[in-house]
Formats: sequence, structure tokens, C-alpha cells
Amino acid sequence: MTSRLPLLLRRIPLPLALLAFAAFPFAASDYLLDVAYFFGIYTLLGLSLNVVLGEVGLYDLGHAGFYAIGAYATAILNTQLHIPVLILLPVSFIAAGLFAFIVTSPIIHLRGDYLCIVTIGMGEIVRLALINNPLGLTGGPNGVYGIDTPTLGFLSIDTSFGYYWLVWIVVGIAVIALRRLQRSRIGRAWNYIREDETAAQTSGVNVRNHKLLAFVVGAGLAGAAGCLYASKLLVVSPESFTFWESCLMFSIVLIGGMGSVPGVIIGAAAVTLFPEVFRTFASYRMVFFGVAMILMMMFRPGGLWPRRRGGAEARDLLERLWRRRA
Repeated sequence: MTSRLPLLLRRIPLPLALLAFAAFPFAASDYLLDVAYFFGIYTLLGLSLNVVLGEVGLYDLGHAGFYAIGAYATAILNTQLHIPVLILLPVSFIAAGLFAFIVTSPIIHLRGDYLCIVTIGMGEIVRLALINNPLGLTGGPNGVYGIDTPTLGFLSIDTSFGYYWLVWIVVGIAVIALRRLQRSRIGRAWNYIREDETAAQTSGVNVRNHKLLAFVVGAGLAGAAGCLYASKLLVVSPESFTFWESCLMFSIVLIGGMGSVPGVIIGAAAVTLFPEVFRTFASYRMVFFGVAMILMMMFRPGGLWPRRRGGAEARDLLERLWRRRA
């Protein structure tokens, strides 16, 4: 039955799905709109990690650190300099991307478990630094309060209806950009690196630069998600950016399918909507989630919606590229 799921979902016309998203806020309560908002946040976070994990195959379990950089950049610049939140959206993208470039440049040569362990430490260093309140900017354990709501001209986005449209418009832009990136030379180079880094290097792909670019793009999207998160809650604190958040992002990509944009959306839905549906069993939801992850790895390791182009095709492309150079 599970093998038919992606086929059934692919038969849903895209215009019908977009119409459902557009009609949903007009019929839903504020509670459901808030759930949909955080579904959008985790979709954006899943897409950001998918660039690093799904496209290039780099294990990053410290991704919440980039999420925190974007959220705190928004909080500090808005409360200290009163810069509008929407203007800070691209600023958060750049801040998180620049931070990723600085901290990953020395470790980008690491592979597999070694890179995974280092990224865990990186995420924890960011969280602990925020708790220690460097330069008196982060507010320590209490965080930063008093963030303004987003404004668009004379219109203030301060309702669940407005926040719903804000986050899903950003997600839509990110999906379009990432789909185009997947089909570009950069996207193909990322896939070559994921399948066989040595062969990609030998074929002329600059492995180091492409890995760095993946971290920068992924971190930038996580930073943008942090900006949206801060604008909704109007407060940020270190407890929102723990190792558990990185694990959730990792799970979103694994559940949906590595490298698959639609799969990430399904994975984000599973992670965010599952606890709401089974709120009655809140005490046991982590048990259910753990069992679901085990079953996924046993019976559908490629995810609920695996990417159409498999590893065999990517290896064929590498072989053809190698023959041309030979």
C-alpha cells in the first residue's frame, strides 16, 4: 500500500492542490491557521536541510544553529534599530548564510560521521553562546522580547490569516527557486558529489566550493525561517533551538525522501500535524514517532515520496561525463 502512495499523490493536479491551499484560510479557525503556519515554518526548515542532506549527502545535525542565527538577527536588529521585520527577511538569509560560510569552511573536508559530530557541536555552541548573552545582545536564557509584527506599507500582519499567507508565499518562492536549482548545473554537481565524491572531483567538479555553497544556501533558508518564527512569536529564546530541533529537521528529510521537494513537504506535515492529530495521546507521541521512524527505515528507506532520479541514474551520468573527459 505504501508503495502506491507517491503515485496516488502525483496524480493530484497541482492547480487543485494550490486551490486547496488558497481556500483553506477562509474556512479554517485561528487555531488551524496557526498549525498551518508552523507547518510552513517546518517545511521551510526541511527544504533548507534538504539542500545539504538530500542534494549533497552531507550529515548536518546542527542545523538549528542557523535557524537561531536568523531568528536572533531579526530580533536584535528589530528591537535595537527598529528595522521592519519584512526587510530583515533577506538580512536573516544573508546573516545565516555568512555564518555558515565562516564556520563550515574549516570543516568542509570532513565526511560522514565526523562531519555529523562536528555539526552537532556547532549547533550546541550557538545555543550556549546565546544563553551566555554575548555583548548583552541576546538576553541570556530569557531571550529577546518586543519584536514588532511584520508590516507591508500601511498594512500590519498581526492575524493568523495574514501570517498564513506570509509563510506560504515564502515557502512557494523557496520551492520554485530550489526546483530550478535542482535542474541547474549546480544541482547536478551536488548530486554527483552525493553519489561519488571522488569521481565528481576527477570529472572537474569543484567539490569544496559546491559543498560550501550547499551549506550557505541551506543555512540561508533556515535563517529566513528563523525570521518568520520570530515575527510570529514576537520573542526568541535559546530553548527554541535545541538539538531536538535539528533532529526534527533531519527526520523531515528522511520521512519525505532525500532530495525530494514534495517529499519534504509531506515529511513536514507528518512531523507537525501528527502531534496535533494525536494530542489526546500527547504523553506517548514520541513513542509513536519513534516507532514510525523505525518502520520507515525498515519498509520505505527512500521516504514517502522519493526523488524520481535514483542513484543509478546519477552514476550513469558520472560515467558518461568521465568518458567524455577521457
